[in-house]
Amino acid sequence: MTVFVTGGSGFIGSRVVRMLAARGDRVRVLVRPTSPLQNLEGLPIDLVRGDLLDRESYEDALRGCDQVYHLAADYRLWSRSPKTLYRVNVDGTRLLLQAAGDAGVNRIVYTSSVGALGLPRGGGQGRENTPVALEDMVGHYKRSKFLAEEVALQAAEAGLPVVIVNPSTPVGPGDIKPTPTGQMILDFLNRRMPAYVDTGLNLVDVDDVAAGHLLAAEKGRVGQKYILGCRDLTLREILESLARLTGTTAPHVRIPWPVAFGIGAVNTLFVGGLLKREPRVPLEGVRMARKKMFFNCSRAIEELGLPQSSVEQALGRATRWFCEHGYVHEPHRIQYGLGNAATL
Repeated sequence: MTVFVTGGSGFIGSRVVRMLAARGDRVRVLVRPTSPLQNLEGLPIDLVRGDLLDRESYEDALRGCDQVYHLAADYRLWSRSPKTLYRVNVDGTRLLLQAAGDAGVNRIVYTSSVGALGLPRGGGQGRENTPVALEDMVGHYKRSKFLAEEVALQAAEAGLPVVIVNPSTPVGPGDIKPTPTGQMILDFLNRRMPAYVDTGLNLVDVDDVAAGHLLAAEKGRVGQKYILGCRDLTLREILESLARLTGTTAPHVRIPWPVAFGIGAVNTLFVGGLLKREPRVPLEGVRMARKKMFFNCSRAIEELGLPQSSVEQALGRATRWFCEHGYVHEPHRIQYGLGNAATL
């Protein structure tokens, strides 16, 4: 089978590429000149130099492909030019889906995000069909992913064989950027997290997310969404788990949300607005943290067979990878390993 992957050099994408290559597929990966390629080193794949917004740069590579995995996205909670997020996430998705349709691809897996889904107003778990609207989206990243998901749904309604997956919060090795969640883990490891806010996330092993992509291509229903997640955990529970894994201490001070909002506003205004650099505490991230991002992934488990690996083991693998790749300032302090920690 011949497959085409966008975003294949990224955190989730590189794990998808590895799984496709391992099963013997011929894999073509769209990469930009600036894409970091260390996650793809040594893999038997074809690199396609191009840009998502330049359809001509990848049209030839799409010919003869059986499947397309569209993972490329601009994932930032702060940007000096928010228009770029919409161009890449929305316009880029539209261009790629049109090109894949013209190439006669048999199955397209579009990677959305749980950030584009709704949450019950009274709290609880969100599902694929929880009511939501554009005005519910916090910040440009979520709005752009919501609009891009609408593009994918419309393409499916028009007859394209599109299946949508909504990863929750993946953790594990290979988070080279790192993602906001990876940065949170790094802040903990580097003792830059003296306190926490009362929020929550649905964590999942990044390899389970990658496997979910392949399962969606094989078993997913066209036009349907599938949440690729595992366990709902509060931020305090995540930090306590990291403390057990590393032999360190979790922060015990909880910051009230209004205080966190003020810190985010000042940091974003000064660092982002005046210094034109990415803030450490982007206001958009603080606003997202006001709600616990808890989700029900039973549809993916029942229909696709989504694996549900240990989240704590995934956190342990992430910790080890960050230590071994120079992200941790004092790695000798970290006693990474599962030890006697309970499995989440």
